[in-house]
Amino acid sequence: MEKKEGSINVDGTEIKNSDLTQEQNSAKTHIQSLRAKITKLQFEIDELLPSLKYYEDNLIKSVKDTASEILTPEQNKKTGES
Repeated sequence: MEKKEGSINVDGTEIKNSDLTQEQNSAKTHIQSLRAKITKLQFEIDELLPSLKYYEDNLIKSVKDTASEILTPEQNKKTGES
């Protein structure tokens, strides 16, 4: 069984890995690595965003609730003083 040599596509042209210079092969390896890392990090971001939204929403609600508790007595005093 023959092992198929890998290749890359550059602007629609298939180029065998064996035809790449050492510098080009290094760049190809970096590109593959960076794409894999970006995919992994995007997955993690997609997981983290709902958690961030949850905590932001809870903080906003908590601040609004606290503000209501603080402002209500002051508003009542002002209404009673009029």
